[in-house]
Amino acid sequence: MLTELRVQGLAVIADARVELAPGLNVLTGETGAGKSLLVDALALLLGERAESELVRRGSSRAVVEGAFDLAGRKDLAHALDRHGIEPEDGRLILKREVQTGGRSRAWVNGSPVTVAVLSALGRLLVDLHGQHETQSLLREADQRVILDAFADAEAEAASVAMAFEERARLVAERGAIDSRRAEARKRADYLRHVEGEISRAAPKPGELEALEGEVRRLGHAEELGRTATALADLLDGDDRAASHSLGHAGKLLGSLERIDERGSAGWREMLAAALLNVGELARAVRDYAEGLELDPVRLAAVERRRDLLFGLDQKYGPGIDRVLGAGEEARGELALLETADGDLAELDRAVAEIERSFVARCAELGVKRRSAARKLGAAVTKQLAGLGMEDGLVRVALEPLDAPGRHGAERVVFLCALNAGMGERPIGRAASGGELSRLMLALKVELARHDRVPTLVFDEVDAGIGGHVAGRVADALSRVAESHQVLVITHLPPIAAAGARHLQVAKAADGGLAQTDVQVLHGEDRVEEIARMLGGGSVTARRHAAEMLKSRA
Repeated sequence: MLTELRVQGLAVIADARVELAPGLNVLTGETGAGKSLLVDALALLLGERAESELVRRGSSRAVVEGAFDLAGRKDLAHALDRHGIEPEDGRLILKREVQTGGRSRAWVNGSPVTVAVLSALGRLLVDLHGQHETQSLLREADQRVILDAFADAEAEAASVAMAFEERARLVAERGAIDSRRAEARKRADYLRHVEGEISRAAPKPGELEALEGEVRRLGHAEELGRTATALADLLDGDDRAASHSLGHAGKLLGSLERIDERGSAGWREMLAAALLNVGELARAVRDYAEGLELDPVRLAAVERRRDLLFGLDQKYGPGIDRVLGAGEEARGELALLETADGDLAELDRAVAEIERSFVARCAELGVKRRSAARKLGAAVTKQLAGLGMEDGLVRVALEPLDAPGRHGAERVVFLCALNAGMGERPIGRAASGGELSRLMLALKVELARHDRVPTLVFDEVDAGIGGHVAGRVADALSRVAESHQVLVITHLPPIAAAGARHLQVAKAADGGLAQTDVQVLHGEDRVEEIARMLGGGSVTARRHAAEMLKSRA
C-alpha cells in the first residue's frame, strides 16, 4: 500500500506531501489545480519516461518519493528478493530524480537502481489507469494475465510455460548433440590422430621441465665435474682451503680466550659451526662431482623425449596439462560418435513425451480460457451499463496461434464497442482515457479477488458521466476499495463523498510563480469542498454535501 507520496520541484509543485490511507482515497480540486500532475509524479516514480521540462522553473531538479507498506504481501517480498532488495521494517522507499539537463536517477531504500528495476517494481505495487503509457489494460500480455486470473487458470498457465521451457531445453540439447556429432564426424580422422599421438607419448605433468633440466646436466657433465671439484678443493683441500684457514682461526681464538675470555664469549661455538658446515658442504660437493658421468646414450634418449614432448606442447599446449586436455577432448568427441545415436534416440523420446504433455496442457488451459472469456466479457459489459456506458460491449477474443507457444495455443485480445453502431475494435484503439478508466474499473470489480497489485489509481474515471451514474461509479470504486487501496481523481461529489480519505489540491501564486499544495480534509472543510463541487457554497449545497457524507459514513 502507498502510504506517502512527496513531490518536489515538479512543474507547479514546489513541495507537496500526500498521505494516503487504506481503502478509497479521493483527490479533488479546481480544474487546473494540478490533480493529474500528482498522478504524473506517481507515474514518474514508477518508471515512466522522464522529461526535463517537468522540472519546476527555478529548481535544478524534480524529485518524487513514495513510501510503501508491504505488510502481509509475501509475494512482493519474493519479487524484491529477486532484484536483491530487502524491505526495511516492512517498508519500501522508491525515489526518482530528474535534473534540468534531462538526467534521471532512481533509488530503492537508498540504494541506486536502474529505471528498469523501478518500473518492474512499480508494476507490482501500483496500477495506473488514465492517460498514461503504463495502462495495463492496453497490453496484450496483461490482458492474458487478467483472463487467466479470472479463469483461476494461473496454475495451468504456469504449467504450460514450464512445459514449453522444458521442450525448448530438450530440443536445444538434442540440437547441440547432433551438431557435435556432425562436427566430430568431419574431424574424426584428425581426432584419432590427436588422441593416438598424445596417447602414444603418454606425457606426464611436469615431465617437460624435468627433461630440460636433465639435458642441461648431461650436456655439461664434464664442465660441472671440473667446477664441483675445484669448489670442493677450495673448501677442504690444501693449505689454502677454507677448512685450513678456519683451523688457524681456532688457534688465534684460543690466544684471545686466554687473555679475555668474557669478551670472546660465544665465538668458539660459531667457529665450530662454521668448520662443521664447511666440512659438510665439501663432502656434498665431492659426492655431486663423483656422481656425474658422461653418458652420450642417455643424453640422446632424453633429448629425443624432450623434443617429442616439445612438439606436442607446440601443437596442443602451451603446457603439458593442455596437451593432456586436448587428448581427453579428442577421446570425448570420438566417444560421442559411439554414444550419440543412443543419446539422440533417448532425447527424441523425451521430446515426443514433453510435446504430448505440452499440447495437453495447452488444451486444458484453452478450455478454461474459453469458458472464462465468455463470462468475463458478459460480466464487464453488465458493469459498464451501470457506469454510464449503456451501449458498451466487451468481448474477450481468443485467436488460435499457428503454433502453441510459451503462453498457450491462443492469443488473448480484449475487444470493445463502446458506442451504438460502432464495430468491435481492440480496447487500446477504441477507448478514450476516461472510457479506459471505466473499463478498468469494471474489470477490477470483477477481478477484485484475484488482482495482486495492492494500489489502483484512477484518473478521469468520471469523464463524461453525471447524475445517478456517478453514484454507481462511487459504489463500484468502494467495492474495489474493500480489497485494494484506491486513489481516484474526481470532479463528481458522489465519488468524493465515498472516500475514506479526502485530499484537496489547491493552486495559488507564490512570488509570481504558481504553487500547488495538497491537504487532507476533515469535518466542515470536507463539507465545504463537496459543496463547492455541487456548484457553490450555499446553505442548500452545504446541506446536500453533509447528507451525502452521512449516507456514506
